[in-house]
Amino acid sequence: MTSKVMGPTPDRPTLSPMTDAVGALLREWRESRALSQQALSDVSTVSTRHLSRVETGLARPTPQMILHLSEHLAIPLRERNRLLLAGGYAPRYPDGAPDAADNAQIWAGLRTLLDAHLPHPALLLDDYWDVIDANTAVDVLLEDCSAELLEPPINVIRLCVHPEGLAPRIRNLADWSAHLHRQLRHRAAQTRDPRHQALAEEVAALTGSQDPPDSPGPVAVLELTVRAETLRLFSVASRLTMATDVLLDGVHLETFLPGDASTAAALRRLTAD
Repeated sequence: MTSKVMGPTPDRPTLSPMTDAVGALLREWRESRALSQQALSDVSTVSTRHLSRVETGLARPTPQMILHLSEHLAIPLRERNRLLLAGGYAPRYPDGAPDAADNAQIWAGLRTLLDAHLPHPALLLDDYWDVIDANTAVDVLLEDCSAELLEPPINVIRLCVHPEGLAPRIRNLADWSAHLHRQLRHRAAQTRDPRHQALAEEVAALTGSQDPPDSPGPVAVLELTVRAETLRLFSVASRLTMATDVLLDGVHLETFLPGDASTAAALRRLTAD
């Protein structure tokens, strides 16, 4: 019987914690988009071999590669900054406050849009549905809401479903809260942001709805009683294109338009008082 002398074990690649972290995060984002490595390779022109090495931590992606893949995975700017940090790089996108001087002209333009929608209620919301600004028509809708819920930051989704907010005056509360819950779950799936998930869970707890049904009509309609008048409103949301600031990337303008002629007339009366 002969014995074998084992030679030294070849060195295995050592994974950097940062390289491993960013690779794992990129893999999670790819999987959340239901994309195979081949599908991502096809749209990004990055080879499947290199994608595999990045995802397993065997290759350290450059900042440019992280941002390139992020673009093709439609990752929000806030999460792109987190990916860069996980890769050992500085964040790329600023996260400016609404009163930041650099963006003053942008906010002024958005304020003009809010006022241009009068007498229709319009709100400027951040990515978590916290109110940044609103026109005076919104004040009419928020009458009788708890002062505590109107303390900044005002979250419009919480305000809609809370028993001390708009909920007692929403005639179709089940349908409207289901619409909000679906909207939140969709956004949480897009962003993978724990704050979106937590807000979706809060809505489910307040409404008792874990699996919201589809809207019964072609669009979701809010039926809200204001000063003994029933308003039928549907919302239109618009976002900034090509934003390079984290806050602006999530900002959206939500306008409530009348669903019938009587609501249009009521809004004119209510905002003229």
